[in-house]
Amino acid sequence: MIAFVRVASVKPGKQVAAMGFAKEIVGFLKSHHHLDVEVLRPVGGNPQRIAWSARYADLAAFDAASTKMLADPKYWEMVNGAADCFIAGSMHDGIWQTV
Repeated sequence: MIAFVRVASVKPGKQVAAMGFAKEIVGFLKSHHHLDVEVLRPVGGNPQRIAWSARYADLAAFDAASTKMLADPKYWEMVNGAADCFIAGSMHDGIWQTV
């Protein structure tokens, strides 16, 4: 199984808007792409972060879902609309294999 985690740093004063976007994009991915994505917030460390996490059966399933999502203009409209909430260059993706 593949676990995907994306972490982004939130601009000061944008936490509420960023969390709203995080939940909105998760709802969109569920309804339009049938993806089960969770929104995460840190319990310790830097509190100005938001993460999204999803699991896939294998790398092929991850690639298929990512390709479909990245080709969706509505997805990009939502992402670009929330760009002001996040610190440019702060996004970090992790792709992990479960054991």
